Amino acid sequence: MKVILAEKPSVARELAAFLKATSRRDGYFEGNGYQVTWALGHLVELKEPADYDPSLKTWSLDTLPFIPDEFELKLRDDKGTKQQFGIVRRLFHAADGLICATDAGREGELIFRYILTLTGCTRKPTQRLWLSSLTPQAIQSAFRSLRPLSDYDNLYAAAKCRSEADWIVGLNATRNYTLRYGTAGILWSLGRVQTPVLVMIVRRDDEIRTFKPQPFWELLTNYRKVCFRYTGDRFDMQIEAQALLNRVSKHLLVIQKIEKRPEKSLPPQLFDLTELQRDMNRRFGMSAASTLQSAQSLYEAKLITYPRTDSRYLSTDVQKEVPGILRQLQSIKPNEIAKLDLKALPFNGRIVNNQKVNDHHAIVPTGAAPGALRDQDEKVYSAIVVQLIAAFYPPCLKEVTTVDAISNDVPFRARGVRLVEPGWTELFPRKSAEPNGEDEQALPNFALRESGPHEPVIKPGQTIPPKHFSENTLLGAMDTAGKLVEEGELREALKEKGLGTPATRAAIIETLLKRQYIQREKKNLIATELGRYLVAIVQDHNLKSPELTGEWESKLNRIEAGHAAPERFMREIAEYTRGIIQSSDNKAIDETKLGECPQCGHPIIAGKQAYGCSAWRAGCRFVLQPTYRDSQLDTSQIRELLQNGVLSEPIKLGDGHQCFLSLLESGALVEIAVPQGDEQSDGKPLGWRKKSTSTRSSSKKTRAAEGSSRPKTRKTSADLGPCPLCGAQVIEQPKSFSCSHWREGCGLTIWKSISGKRISVRTAKTLLRDGKTAELKGFKSKSGQPFSARLKLIDGKVNLDFDN
Repeated sequence: MKVILAEKPSVARELAAFLKATSRRDGYFEGNGYQVTWALGHLVELKEPADYDPSLKTWSLDTLPFIPDEFELKLRDDKGTKQQFGIVRRLFHAADGLICATDAGREGELIFRYILTLTGCTRKPTQRLWLSSLTPQAIQSAFRSLRPLSDYDNLYAAAKCRSEADWIVGLNATRNYTLRYGTAGILWSLGRVQTPVLVMIVRRDDEIRTFKPQPFWELLTNYRKVCFRYTGDRFDMQIEAQALLNRVSKHLLVIQKIEKRPEKSLPPQLFDLTELQRDMNRRFGMSAASTLQSAQSLYEAKLITYPRTDSRYLSTDVQKEVPGILRQLQSIKPNEIAKLDLKALPFNGRIVNNQKVNDHHAIVPTGAAPGALRDQDEKVYSAIVVQLIAAFYPPCLKEVTTVDAISNDVPFRARGVRLVEPGWTELFPRKSAEPNGEDEQALPNFALRESGPHEPVIKPGQTIPPKHFSENTLLGAMDTAGKLVEEGELREALKEKGLGTPATRAAIIETLLKRQYIQREKKNLIATELGRYLVAIVQDHNLKSPELTGEWESKLNRIEAGHAAPERFMREIAEYTRGIIQSSDNKAIDETKLGECPQCGHPIIAGKQAYGCSAWRAGCRFVLQPTYRDSQLDTSQIRELLQNGVLSEPIKLGDGHQCFLSLLESGALVEIAVPQGDEQSDGKPLGWRKKSTSTRSSSKKTRAAEGSSRPKTRKTSADLGPCPLCGAQVIEQPKSFSCSHWREGCGLTIWKSISGKRISVRTAKTLLRDGKTAELKGFKSKSGQPFSARLKLIDGKVNLDFDN
């Protein structure tokens, strides 16, 4: 007997159907020499500090940093987990061999290895099933290519290092900052990846907050209904622009040079998960989590390949399948695919590259017919289909015309763009057919040395601040560790040092939202006062550094490739964590100096009326006034701002309200609201205590501090079993039976009333367990006529089935 462990019940069901293991048992399928069971996600997790030493239930700076010599494992603490793990352990012990069929990636590998370790079955013969999609053909191919589990030891090493590193940094940093700054019931949750991401958002918001628009003036002229622009710099003073306008206003404009050149825009590359999430946010405002949820549903419905990929390329073995996939998609996009020669598709290095495919290739459709899809699923699926088609379309060709002219020795230039061949862009119609600004204006036929009167004008303007992060732009910044790069090849080179992985970035954003450090305002992600204060109090530069966190991710990739030692990585993480604690211990103010200039790093000196940079003769203009909004700052407060970047105590302003002051790297002072204690709990004080009197409350807080990857769900008598979409518990709500992870975006819902019939708990359990019910009576049509039907659960939604 071989036992196969899948990550979710829905995947187990597909594998069991393929293997003809059709006998349903409690917690697994059986038949044809196989038992197929599932993990419900993370059944096993790292132990908490109190599991090593009961005294660690009480948080204390004296116990930090806490770094276990050897990490130990335990079951996740909920009823469904214990029951399912008992089934898995029994099956594992009785099996002749095991097959790991969890998701093909770091997290899937970690889930299986942790379960394997806790069951005590690490000596069992074990193979790895590596699935790229859930179509019968892909499953068959994967079973033909089973490999020994040991071939994936490096992948497990990277996953284990990531898990333990996040535990060490998150636990110690959270306890450290909560104990030092956890007034008003605030629990300060920090993490190896989430904190640098928060820092990027806060810095962008502060840059916008302190931005001071600078006026400028441009010299333009109109000739033959074409806008020409002065080729020199913009003017900082209107009088300078006016002087140049006066110089040309009574002179003719003479055309001196006409240059035409072709411009080619290549088709877009295929999607990896990050680019898919960015595209969906840019076009439809969908969150990264929603896009991932839809992509996962489409994957489990056999419509697309594995979504959690970081590659935008196909391998040569997948290349052979593409013509057949496009033929199958002709029923969906007949006109678009009709323009392709499916017998001679123009494959190139931007589409196929074995060197740039690691665990999984780019996301592409499988060719299976989609049927009816939910609105968001339909948008995601359509985008993936069109992206595949577009990859084989010809480039977009334009003719760019540049016209140089002169008037009384003052140079001007006009630029126009003419679309020659739309190519791939016809698949992405723009919302407006109007020219895109002056650079795409239509130009008449000009002749060399022609001249004529023109109409010069001065156009005033002012500099604008950068835009707030949207999920689209934040995902792009996370992909390149904060370096704002859009050019494709440069982005590809920086991806190895990104923040998090494509599979985890949506969860990082959702974690920051859930902890009230950021909030959504339309498409923008804005830091809250709580998030701004957290960034201000964190003194350790490394904990806030996107670049350093990107370096950690690069080292994890090297471990996965077998090019770096896991032991060295963990030693570096331990040293890094000790540095976090030490930087907090050593943050005493140096009374022998004021501090360094935030702009250039030179010492600050006291002047007669203010504090300034000692490098003022070299051009540094930083000045710190001793008053802020009528509130006087004493020398100790000035030292605190210059040395720590934030005041440890709030100041009282002239209007009576209190705030903290923070000194930015730009040299600007900004206010931060004083935390009230109810920001993290929807208006209800958290009541956090440094000394816990209850084991239960202590463990809950410890879990929150460590940033558990799966939030604990409240136990109720109405738990119905695992969600087939995400593996969390399904619970009874007033009007439905829903997944307990609905706040995290899971859309599983079984309404208690369907077409006039009341759905009982028993019926809901059957639907969750089997995916369908027997024929049920008592439904009523809109006209009041009774009818019978079965219920089927498809992609988390209930459908009426009338087939016999």
